[in-house]
Amino acid sequence: MDRTAATRIVSAFPIDDAANAFSAGLDLIRNDYPELLLPCAREAARRHSRDARMHQLVGIAARNAGESRLAYKAFQKAAKYASADPLIAHSLARTAMEAGKPAVALFETAIRLAPQNGEVLQGHAAALIAEGRAQDAMEGLSAILGNNPGWLEGHRALAHLRGQLGLPATEALDRSLISHPGAEPLHHLRVSLLLETPDPIGALDALKQARQTIGERGWISLLEAHATSEAGQKSAAETLFARLPSPTTPNDASLHARWMLRNERGDDVRALAEPLLHLDTDRILLPYLALAWRLTDDPKAKWLEGDPALVKVIELADKLPNLPKLAEHLRSLHFASAAPLDQSVHGGTQTDGNLLLRDEEPINELRKVLRAAVAEYVDGLPPATDNHPTAIAVREPQRIAGSWSVRLSGSGFHRDHVHSQGWISSALYVALPDLADQGHKAGWLTLGTEHDLLPSLPPRQVVEPKVGRLVLFPSTMWHGTRPFTEGERLTVAFDIARPKQT
Repeated sequence: MDRTAATRIVSAFPIDDAANAFSAGLDLIRNDYPELLLPCAREAARRHSRDARMHQLVGIAARNAGESRLAYKAFQKAAKYASADPLIAHSLARTAMEAGKPAVALFETAIRLAPQNGEVLQGHAAALIAEGRAQDAMEGLSAILGNNPGWLEGHRALAHLRGQLGLPATEALDRSLISHPGAEPLHHLRVSLLLETPDPIGALDALKQARQTIGERGWISLLEAHATSEAGQKSAAETLFARLPSPTTPNDASLHARWMLRNERGDDVRALAEPLLHLDTDRILLPYLALAWRLTDDPKAKWLEGDPALVKVIELADKLPNLPKLAEHLRSLHFASAAPLDQSVHGGTQTDGNLLLRDEEPINELRKVLRAAVAEYVDGLPPATDNHPTAIAVREPQRIAGSWSVRLSGSGFHRDHVHSQGWISSALYVALPDLADQGHKAGWLTLGTEHDLLPSLPPRQVVEPKVGRLVLFPSTMWHGTRPFTEGERLTVAFDIARPKQT
């Protein structure tokens, strides 16, 4: 369904027919048009005020559009008229948690209605964490995994939680593999988690165990070569990659590209990745090509990242006068004692959940200001260009896909990384130490380089952090920060989702 077809459905929306309204609404949701649906759904709910489906439709549309307060209220009404519906119960619990409201009891209701639903069980653990009960969350997940050792998402959730609390991440997974040594998905997950940590040496050991237990597999050979390269074993990695078949998917090719870039083989990255770009819907390869194009002086490097309008610095201190209050609020949300496994943070912590969905005064004020800043940035983007990841044709809606706060302490930094599935990424500085005497450009944001892969390639741009300063840039652009020696560096970051282009 394209936008023209979606607009036709909205213009003829069957407001007075609840059953058909629900069906048409779900069709719009499935095709990612929640903003178009929302006014119709709200009117349908007004006319059919005792029909749980109409309130459910408002809730689904509002949640997908990032309107967390409206979503929560809509699911409250839906649960009033359909208290035994497991999906509505789960949705109410989920939207309550996303809005920053107590949700443990609501998830317990959802569990009673759907005791085997893995998403509900994970949500319950997340709600416990949000209410300061991380130990209870760990114990609950561990108990479930004791009875269901093949529950991969449960293992992943527990590993991430343990990692954030500074505990050995894969302990439960290791126990499950002792009792189920032939479970290939568990071996694969353990390797993936160790690579996320990042612990390439531990991953190599896990790969050795997997090969000894389940035999040779294509993924084992590929990840062995990748982990060897990430561990800095250049000669061994070259031998292992030489044995592999040429990759045919963007994900596999990205691992080859990382190894090639470590060896400054930009031409080889281009030869490998450019023919696969038509398959690269998640833009996994494009950041690596950006580096390869710069390394080889390819004009496409300028086409991709050279326009100065792609990076915008906006001063928001005068529009956010309560930054100290915001900083205090953000600190209260940092429950962890260590960085998340799969994020760029080193020497700091990161909040859970989608921060800007929280229905709290400091966050509501922040969200309003940030939305206006994003609109200003989008208005200044270059004209639409075929195949460009940022200068796209359709630029609405500007939907927040994810948001979080990072709190770095002395020696903390962000490893260079990308958010390739997003459209626009960001950094807002909420609190900073005095960085002037902490080394040359300590704590500054770097853009356009991946220091771990290509230490000789300088950044395209570096940006000095200042309290109240917002930096917006393409999600496919490499970004990281330089370490600093002491103090607290508190930021908010978010991604804007790439709007549907048809």
